[in-house]
Amino acid sequence: MQTRNELEDIRIQRRREWTFLLLAGIFLGSLTMLNILGVSRFIDLSNYVGISPESDIRFVVAVGVLPYPITFLCTDIVSEIYGRKRANMLVWVGLVLNLWVLLVLWFGGWLEAPPNLDRLGRLPLEVVDGEVAVPHGYAFYEIRTLTFGATFASMIAYITAQFVDVHIFHYLKVKTKGKLLWLRNNVSTLVSQLIDSIAVILITHFYANALPIADGVAISSALMMFIVSSYLFKLFFALFDTIPIYIAVKFLRSYLKVEDELRY
Repeated sequence: MQTRNELEDIRIQRRREWTFLLLAGIFLGSLTMLNILGVSRFIDLSNYVGISPESDIRFVVAVGVLPYPITFLCTDIVSEIYGRKRANMLVWVGLVLNLWVLLVLWFGGWLEAPPNLDRLGRLPLEVVDGEVAVPHGYAFYEIRTLTFGATFASMIAYITAQFVDVHIFHYLKVKTKGKLLWLRNNVSTLVSQLIDSIAVILITHFYANALPIADGVAISSALMMFIVSSYLFKLFFALFDTIPIYIAVKFLRSYLKVEDELRY
């Protein structure tokens, strides 16, 4: 018969695993959304940040960027509570998930593929009686093509940025002897998201040609605008999540009975 202490240990262990699964679920769910939605739509936030409509400078972000800051928040909490090995494991699972998303999209497009797909794998719009007719399956093939490009870019940027985030986080944790959580959270996230923003925008443009760049606009200027917009968006949320991560870590340390990071 199990003692009260043994039952308590089992209960705490279940809490730890359920919490990890919750964080992993949020992380992987956000990752899936940002890859599938990706560059399917770009949102002009210029009015919300005080940029005049007449200005040539725009603050534009892809809809896939919206859930992205959550992924770094999750990996930082996992790093702080569960340790570097668990955080790296989460990063690798995310990479496998990217491959799974690509496989499902490829297979879905391969089955009964229409014969009139263009060289990019898209269904062309049809003109019937002078009006544009959207063929059946158009939305899927359009999203499929954009997702292929966005996910390929995301995979390279993601694996690099997330490992940089985990490495810097733990490097600073060692250097500060476990203190200054705000420092390692912000520095690791800001550096890794800069790498991610540059990689995603450049690969998405030069590999997938999926960025909405207007005719007559210099490519270098447009790419810089996309990179800066994406990074500033992530920068804002990286600084904003300092308080939530302190609250979350303090609560989880008490709830999970953890004094230092767990080692598996």
